[in-house]
Amino acid sequence: MSATTADPRKTFGEAITDLAAHDDRVVVLSADSGTSSGFGRFQVEHADRYYEFGIQEHGVTGVAAGLASTGFIPVFAAIATFVTARNFEAFRNDLGYMRQNVKIVGRNGGMTYSELGPTHYSLEDFAITRMIPGVVVLAPQDPGEIRGAVRAMLAHDGPVYMRVGGPPIRHLFPAAPFEIGRGSLLRTGDRATVVSTGTITAEALEAVDALQAKGIGVELIGMPTVQPLDASLIRSSATRTGHVITVEEHYVRGGLSAAVAEATADLPIRRAAIGLPHEHITTGTYDGLLHRYELDAVGLTARISVLIDGWASYDEQNT
Repeated sequence: MSATTADPRKTFGEAITDLAAHDDRVVVLSADSGTSSGFGRFQVEHADRYYEFGIQEHGVTGVAAGLASTGFIPVFAAIATFVTARNFEAFRNDLGYMRQNVKIVGRNGGMTYSELGPTHYSLEDFAITRMIPGVVVLAPQDPGEIRGAVRAMLAHDGPVYMRVGGPPIRHLFPAAPFEIGRGSLLRTGDRATVVSTGTITAEALEAVDALQAKGIGVELIGMPTVQPLDASLIRSSATRTGHVITVEEHYVRGGLSAAVAEATADLPIRRAAIGLPHEHITTGTYDGLLHRYELDAVGLTARISVLIDGWASYDEQNT
């Protein structure tokens, strides 16, 4: 894991701009947030393929569907909760039901709009989008994966939702091809399987390394595709360790935790979900919120350790 960081929005916008130079089907749509979504350079280099609509997410989605029906590849990026929660009906009907080749990108996902509060948090976007049949749901974990996910989603024929954050994120992995539906084994261990997604994986990595240093071997799977899930990788690991713990910057209901529970429902294993409690989350600094809700490395280390110790204690008392 590198100490260097990158702006996820700029990384995303640059990736779209670079690929658009080689594919004139790529068009960008914005709901009053083009520059904030990283499209400053795109507006200059591909001005004839950039469309600014103002704040009307339903309308933008309808136009995107129309453009897709004529052979374009529309990319619509704006604040995550506005392109999912506010926009759900249009997303479901115009894109999902009509199977349109549109890419919706939610920026500032999770709690990253920390000081604007619950109206700007996106803690249900995985749940909302994975319930639309045929929609791919991506949550890349570092700058390299953002670039890879952009390339993969543009190559994919069908609707895609991708979540990116706001604050700078760390470089975690060497550059590698991104494959939709494929997770990666980041750490090995035998006490439990941890499955994480999105940029919170950086905190999960630190936590698992801290546990390893204490002699607690935890397997960590990085899962940048929430749908379709890499069920075979998760099932193989969880069958061996007997325990699976999900980690996500999302409510503990409906997102990665639900996807993993569904994929492993027939396995005789223990499951636990670490994420945001199903309540209206307070405001504050982003780092402060991660710490308050125990989603930073220190909090995750403690929570995972408590789960493993509790399971081990129960087994000792019942054998």
